[in-house]
Formats: sequence, C-alpha cells, structure tokens
Amino acid sequence: MKESTISRKERILQTAMQLFANKGYLDTSTKEIAANAAVSEALIFKHFGNKDALLSHIVKAGYRKVLMHHKGMMSYKSAKDFLRNMVKLPSELVADDPQFWKLQERLSHHSFSKTQHELFIKPVQPIVLKAFNELKYANPELETQFLLLIIDMLWKKEACGEITNAHELASLIEEKYQL
Repeated sequence: MKESTISRKERILQTAMQLFANKGYLDTSTKEIAANAAVSEALIFKHFGNKDALLSHIVKAGYRKVLMHHKGMMSYKSAKDFLRNMVKLPSELVADDPQFWKLQERLSHHSFSKTQHELFIKPVQPIVLKAFNELKYANPELETQFLLLIIDMLWKKEACGEITNAHELASLIEEKYQL
C-alpha cells in the first residue's frame, strides 16, 4: 500500500507500533507518535482515547491478523503435520510481521500483552497434547509443555534479533521429534 493512500488512523497505528517496538512502550509518548505520523496528538486521542487503548488496538489487531493468515497451519490433519507446523510457526510469524513480534517480545512482561498472547496460544496446547498422545509419547503432557516453551523462546529470540538460524533450529527440532 502506498504511503499516500493510507488513512491517518492507519499511519498512527503503524508509527506507534514501530516506535513501541524500537523504543519501548514507556519511552514513547503520544506527542512523539503524532510528530512521526504527521498528525496532531488530539487526533490520536480522538481515535484511541489514550496510549493504553492505542497499544491494545495494535496488539489485538496483530493477533487477529495472525489468526487470519495462519488458519491453515493451525488446522489438524495429522499429528506429525500439526507438530511440524507448530515448530515452523515462530519463524513464519516473525517473518510475516517482524515489527509486531518485536513489539510483543518487548511487551512480554506487560500484563495486557501477556494475556493476549496466552489467549492466542491457549487453544493450541490441547491439540499439541492430542498429537503427542496419538504418537504414543511416554509423557505427552511434559512433551507438550517442553515444545510450547521452545516455540515461545524461538519467536522471542528471533523477534529481537538474538538468533539468526531459526530455520536450522526448527529443522533440528523436527529431526528430534521425527517429524
């Protein structure tokens, strides 16, 4: 989409996400967002009410976008396919929207953001457990917890640029689980 064709509201959202992801939520003011988006600070308040509501909008919209774009990956065809998709998901998410996931990593301690992420991942847990049960793992509950921890760590490390070999790590995990 061309810069000139996006609405001022969308420009506010894009600018806020970029600033929150790069500088941090607490270190970014609505005045700074307004200046960088070339809008008045009053327009931010008109559209969103306050900075917390702006953040809430960005986070919820980010997860809605993820669910829309990755529905197929999260559908269950077979145990191995589902687990393979889960292992690949962190890299795909970060590649699709690096700013959003960088923001999420920075906000992983923020209660609202943490809650939204938990709501996103919660429905996945019983499906991963089902897959490990179907594959007859000795301790499917522990395997589920372990894999979800790895997935959570992978997207966070990749989003903040701490790892550059995420695809290799995903391949290693696939090999270990014989996916």
